[in-house]
Amino acid sequence: MDLDRRAFLRIAGVSAAGAVAAACSNNGSPVPVSSTAPSSAPTSEVPTSRPPTGPPNWDDLRTKLTGGLLRPGNDAYDAAKRGFNPLFDSRNPVAVAQAASAQDVQACVQGFAGRLSIAARSGGHSYAGYSVPDGGVVIDLSALKKVDVQGSKAVIGAGAKLKDVYAALGAAGRALPAGSCPTVGIAGLTLGGGIGVLARKYGLTCDHLSSAQVVTADGRLVTASATSEPDLFWALRGGGGGNFGIVTEFTFDTDPAPNLTVFSLRFPAGSAANVLNAWQQWITAMPPELWANLVLSGGSPVQCRVGGCYVGNAPALNTLLNNLTTNAGAKPTQRTVRSLDYLGAMKYFEGSSDRQSFLGSSRIITAPVDAAKVVALADGRTGTDLLIDGLGGKVGEPAKDATAFWHRDALASVQVYAQATAKNQAKVSQSVAEVVAGLAAAGAGGGYVNYIDPGLPDWKTAYYGDNAKRLQDVGKKYDPFNVFRFGQSVQI
Repeated sequence: MDLDRRAFLRIAGVSAAGAVAAACSNNGSPVPVSSTAPSSAPTSEVPTSRPPTGPPNWDDLRTKLTGGLLRPGNDAYDAAKRGFNPLFDSRNPVAVAQAASAQDVQACVQGFAGRLSIAARSGGHSYAGYSVPDGGVVIDLSALKKVDVQGSKAVIGAGAKLKDVYAALGAAGRALPAGSCPTVGIAGLTLGGGIGVLARKYGLTCDHLSSAQVVTADGRLVTASATSEPDLFWALRGGGGGNFGIVTEFTFDTDPAPNLTVFSLRFPAGSAANVLNAWQQWITAMPPELWANLVLSGGSPVQCRVGGCYVGNAPALNTLLNNLTTNAGAKPTQRTVRSLDYLGAMKYFEGSSDRQSFLGSSRIITAPVDAAKVVALADGRTGTDLLIDGLGGKVGEPAKDATAFWHRDALASVQVYAQATAKNQAKVSQSVAEVVAGLAAAGAGGGYVNYIDPGLPDWKTAYYGDNAKRLQDVGKKYDPFNVFRFGQSVQI
């Protein structure tokens, strides 16, 4: 999903090592500027001229930007280059362009495409650090942060963070299903799909996208929607950040903000396998109004917590929770149930905005897995959490190829989240790889692109399934010269 790692775990009774959060970095960008107005044409013209080569003209670019252009040696450079994860602080882009408008993004593409690797950054939460390209250019979208709620529509800039999105929506009495980490950007979240605490009732974040303003690889600013650039619109809904173009603005369909009941259950030591086994059967039988996750915190013994929210009142929720605890044969040592309004619930799930040092990966559960094998993977791995987030409900209604998001038939996603430092990074990376392989052996395959992992086996199929071929075709159409290439771009 997209819950903040440490805070949700703490609030739901889980460890500080992880939580239901989504990677939210946007990694792509565009080239020569030919238009500053959105295109209404339904089909994009294929770029035919190769991007220029040679070094950028820094002085010329500075005159074209209304935002700043920071290079090594500038006082603000060190702070500006940082993403969310300190593990990537040693990476040094040759510049950070602080875009203040869509036209700034176009100017950057014109100046850099073909010359340097380009990564657009929204929240900077890329689990692989792809939003901080060593020797490349970061196009920082954080100034594009407007949130304009117009009736049932919300127009949101690509640099907006979830804490600001929820504040504006809550004030207007509207809701958008999304993640929880307050500093996650709306851009990366949406482009990868957007798993969140309201997904079972309202669907993914990308399912609410009605249009997007995109700077393409040839520098045009186009509108992608069901009727304009439909191939691009399809790809933007789950095809991952960093591919196809740089989105500068999103328009979403929102829902009336519901009242919610949040809950957390802490189970006794030794009960994790029984609880997980019961949880898998329980979540598939629950009404879509209920979302829940189960978190296994590594150690000896493995700790198990269940948390979530319910679109409804506390008495009805308690009946559903009693069903879980009865079938698990385990009485929680701690049980919390609270009724909150929409904004209050989103604040309940959000956590610290502090940067966090970690490694992560994921798997997808499409049918109940071997609970004992999964729990065994967390045994002794202090600092590692397995966050199992319920899907189904509204998420499963669209066809698997209706959008680029492939995992419509999933029962749950599993996020592997491990605390790490620069000193122990190699050891933790090996441990994460062992857990990922063990999850596959237990029956969980695939992966979620918003928990992007450079070491994930067969990653393209894992993220995109049978949609990978169409995504490659869209990439070739809108970016034939592979301007937006990075370690796991769809055209690799």
